[in-house]
Amino acid sequence: MSGKYLVTGGAGYVGSVVAQHLLEAGHEVVVLDNLSTGFREGVPAGAAFIEGDIRDAAKWLDSSFGAVLHFAAFSQVGESVVKPEKYWDNNVAGTMALLGAMREAGVRKLVFSSTAATYGEPKEVPIVESAPTSPTNPYGASKLAVDHMITGEAAAHGLGAVSLRYFNVAGAYGEQGERHNPESHLIPLVLQVAQGRRDAISVYGDDYPTPDGTCVRDYIHVADLADAHLLALKAATSGEHLICNLGNGEGFSVRQVIETVRQVTGHPIPEVVAPRRGGDPAALVASAATAREKLGWNPSRADLAGIVADAWEFAQKIAREQ
Repeated sequence: MSGKYLVTGGAGYVGSVVAQHLLEAGHEVVVLDNLSTGFREGVPAGAAFIEGDIRDAAKWLDSSFGAVLHFAAFSQVGESVVKPEKYWDNNVAGTMALLGAMREAGVRKLVFSSTAATYGEPKEVPIVESAPTSPTNPYGASKLAVDHMITGEAAAHGLGAVSLRYFNVAGAYGEQGERHNPESHLIPLVLQVAQGRRDAISVYGDDYPTPDGTCVRDYIHVADLADAHLLALKAATSGEHLICNLGNGEGFSVRQVIETVRQVTGHPIPEVVAPRRGGDPAALVASAATAREKLGWNPSRADLAGIVADAWEFAQKIAREQ
């Protein structure tokens, strides 16, 4: 059955891909984005667009909306360490205003874009949802605070909510892909080297307790991620807050990613070892067992070479348009 959904942050990377999936499923989509980090051209054709802030969501939310899918957050780990107030203000205070607007409008379903950064440095890998949450940076702490707010909102006011804790999202889907400015994610940065837009890729630390000394991360295709959001809409149950990790359950090191980009693009990728970044865990790999069980989610695009190939195709498309 089709519905009407508000996608906050829908001009950004993940939000735009989810908005596109909603449209393809026959739903009506309204994107709310202040374009502070998103791109107007990222909003899918067919979605209504409002340039505005989540704090003002009460201006546009009404009972015609079946749910909100919330992606409007600042997400740069390094920036959050030097500007924590920016993250508390937008990610936490902004979401509190959004929850209030939803309550007033009678919109009782929420799918929240959470993060693996809520766990911090994990004691066990793969990470399950019951693992201790101990964020190592204000970004992760702000997302964890929102998860706590959502739990209280569900218990007190009957919200049906699902928080999806992503690991590393990559790849592209049709007209939607990564176009962050500045870019901080590994795969698009390595692709910039392949394009000649960057001289080399920096490897931040090669002395971690991992097989090749570089950080290990769980990469998930953005289209698989979008599938999980549509399933979460169906699973959201009044008065309950479900938290699910999303990942492939398999980790790839920084050097494995670089080598895969070399193979996919056919370009040499010079690398430079740089000092470790503060707050970078050695390994983050998800157990997605809860998402499989509760949402019926089954990622089908887990191959790293395929993820890189989709991202490379999108990066070349953007370069041609510029």
